[in-house]
Amino acid sequence: MSDKYILLVEDNPDEVALAELAFKKSQISNKLVVARDGLEALDYLFCCGKYLGRDSNDKPALILLNLNLPRLDGFGVLKEIQSNATASSIPVVVLTNSIEEKDRSESLRLGAQDFISKPPSFSQFVQVVQKLSLRWLS
Repeated sequence: MSDKYILLVEDNPDEVALAELAFKKSQISNKLVVARDGLEALDYLFCCGKYLGRDSNDKPALILLNLNLPRLDGFGVLKEIQSNATASSIPVVVLTNSIEEKDRSESLRLGAQDFISKPPSFSQFVQVVQKLSLRWLS
């Protein structure tokens, strides 16, 4: 297994399973750590709450961030990440069901490196995962 891991911020268990399957099918060995809402993602990144004591030097190589999340949406997560000098160095790719240009432009304005609308088919999702791996994990 690679030491580089991905923080997947996704509340839908079906989408999490789809991502895990796409990574497996693509033979990408990077571990997926899942945060189920925006606040859990921030607790993980900043080593608070249930992640108190986690090694703060152990940062994900990539954050895959959904926008529509409970407790704190993806825009809120992006704002918090960008306000932290350490976390802001981690690349964030918004991976969402949204196809709205306003969501894309706001995500990029708030510091996301890319904005990807989730494709409609599994084979297309696998292609997205492969491209993400090549760009951010190689």
